[in-house]
Amino acid sequence: MTTRPGLAVAIGDWSARNRRTAVFGWLLFVVLATAIGTMTGTVKTTDADNGVGESGRAARILDQAGIQQPAAESVLVQSESFTVTDPRFTAAVADTVSALRATHQVADVHSPYDTGAISPDKRSALIDFVVTGDRNTAADRVQPVLDAVAATQRAHKELRVEEFGEAGAKKNFGDIFADDFARAEYSAVPLALGILLVVFGAVVAAVLPVVLAVTAFVGAFGLLALSSHLIPTDDNAASVMLLVGLAVGVDYCLFYLRREREERAAGRDAGTALRIAAATSGHSVLVSGLTVIVALAGMFLTGIATFKAMGMAAILVVVVAVLGSVTVLPALLSMLGDRVAKGRIPLLGRKRTGDGESGSRLWRAVLGRVLDRPVIAAALSTVVLLALAAPLIGMRTAQLTPAQELPRDNPVVLTGQRIAHAFPGNPLPARVVVRAKDIDGPAMRAAVTDFKRQALATKQVFEPVTVTVHAERSVAVIDVSLPGSGTDETSTRALDALRTVVPRTLGAVSGAEAAVTGTTAMSADFSDQLSGSALPVFGFVLALCFVLMLLSFRSVVIALTAVVLNLLSVGAAYGVLTLVFQHGVGASLLGTYKVGAVASWMPLFLFVILFGLSMDYHVFVVSRIKEGHDRGLSTRDAIARGISSTAGVVTSAAVIMVGVFAIFGTLSVVSMKQIGVGLAVAVLIDATVIRGVLLPAVMALLGDRNWIMPGWLRKLPDLSHGEVGDLSADPGPARGAGQVQGQDLSQGQETVRL
Repeated sequence: MTTRPGLAVAIGDWSARNRRTAVFGWLLFVVLATAIGTMTGTVKTTDADNGVGESGRAARILDQAGIQQPAAESVLVQSESFTVTDPRFTAAVADTVSALRATHQVADVHSPYDTGAISPDKRSALIDFVVTGDRNTAADRVQPVLDAVAATQRAHKELRVEEFGEAGAKKNFGDIFADDFARAEYSAVPLALGILLVVFGAVVAAVLPVVLAVTAFVGAFGLLALSSHLIPTDDNAASVMLLVGLAVGVDYCLFYLRREREERAAGRDAGTALRIAAATSGHSVLVSGLTVIVALAGMFLTGIATFKAMGMAAILVVVVAVLGSVTVLPALLSMLGDRVAKGRIPLLGRKRTGDGESGSRLWRAVLGRVLDRPVIAAALSTVVLLALAAPLIGMRTAQLTPAQELPRDNPVVLTGQRIAHAFPGNPLPARVVVRAKDIDGPAMRAAVTDFKRQALATKQVFEPVTVTVHAERSVAVIDVSLPGSGTDETSTRALDALRTVVPRTLGAVSGAEAAVTGTTAMSADFSDQLSGSALPVFGFVLALCFVLMLLSFRSVVIALTAVVLNLLSVGAAYGVLTLVFQHGVGASLLGTYKVGAVASWMPLFLFVILFGLSMDYHVFVVSRIKEGHDRGLSTRDAIARGISSTAGVVTSAAVIMVGVFAIFGTLSVVSMKQIGVGLAVAVLIDATVIRGVLLPAVMALLGDRNWIMPGWLRKLPDLSHGEVGDLSADPGPARGAGQVQGQDLSQGQETVRL
């Protein structure tokens, strides 16, 4: 029986026939995407985009009124030995004020001797000012201010003179983020290349996946700039794109290339080997890519701008990586032929890479014991996974403060701690935004007075309470000092008290609209939005992944098994993340410390990413098992054949992914560490305990029930690749092998070099 070629085969055939068009078309695409992205520029998210809940409503009121709140900054002048009345102190303050004004980048510079911003012990003072211009780009213009403060510090060494504020902190964070990103980029690519050199033992074969992954990332980055005009992006998106792009880009090419090499080692001619690789691994790449995209699309259901940005970035790089794997890779393989094995490395180049029968001895030994005792293997592996997931029960999530996100010796963190110690209260106050037709009328003035009285009476907030009225815009802004760090329980209780007072005072004025924003409010609203969107996102991802597995493998049991196993993998990753970052177990090994919580957005983000990436291995492994079953092997033999034939490539792919993710675990920003550790642990568990032990054990226990597909579901679209069939250009026995159709491809295969 001859089966019709699938989409992957059709694309592969076209690429092989038009290989120059495919290769140069790919390069042209990357160049054009990069050029167009550079010309159009990138649109970043703003406070109005990022705002959710009540704080988001306040940001939109300000945005609609055209009120640009400038970036508020301060300079801490502090002495350990004398007070603010000392001539040396007053001289330092005067010099700092003059230096700030001389930058022409600031406004509203206020001396502490005028505002009274002097600590109770009289040894610390704050010079308040704002950075002129757009608040969203203030970090780009704050460097002259930082330089002026640094110069003043050098002139007054007996004092501490340090800048602190929104623009300065954002600049510092951005610099650290950029350095981390560059370090990850420069480390991940050589690491992936080194692992592939070991896997293939040949330079050309190792370079191909890395080049395609890097060019896919570059092209997708250009598309991200273009798409940002529809969906604004942010700094996190670039990191996610690099993380996902290298992982899937290298893995997809690795799967495809290894299968083509296996078929050549089996004696197939070049054309047949390439078509079989397209029909099997190429099809798996399409299904896996579609599954990853579906999972990533769940981020859009959160309604949060940063999640939309990360989702768009990851989807774009996966789409481009899939496109490159099924088009330009077959074209390059057709062009190179067996020269893909050129550049053999001494010792490594002598390594023989045959088919699955010559796979890892360790995994064959493990698999034999698993299939002999599937009940024990399934029980033990499940217990291990549940034990790893157990800390999840006590997981605490929170919006991490800069002091938690950045290294303890970071200058911004240290200055913020000094200000908090010298001046009780949160240096970034809550902001109440009020909109009313008669914003400066008697009723509103009385409401503001009543608001101040009731707010201070709660004992949760304190002076100063400042009111700024924009009469021409019908908007007033009231800044209220809060206690605590800004995101701790003290600040949250104060926010709750403030939000109780606002409706019955400012909100009680006819036609008035009042909303509370600020660091504490935005953090609380962000967490509430995440909590509310978690169930829809989880349900969406689980349901669509189940449907895709059902359509791809034509089995309800296989689809259900895939979902359950991936949930166990994600749960184990959550547990390890909680142990390391909440309880501090092993944190010092990662160059971090116990922060007491997991970033509030991390669980949902990791769920979406991990569920997509876990399907890579699942689709690839189960496809090989189904291949054997479709050729007439028993379920047990198909499992043994499928697992053993994919053990080497899955292990190689997992090592690359774990290596890339582990690099992120060494970065400076704690949230990036959490991403790296969470993803690395999950992939490691997925490629070993899940795919090597639990999956074969469960499938062995289920036997022929693995392939159950009710008759009424058989009418659904068929996304499976079906039987490989006769894919040779000249149907008949392939050189040096048995018939392609109807026989186990491993029969008569000889273990040969790449």
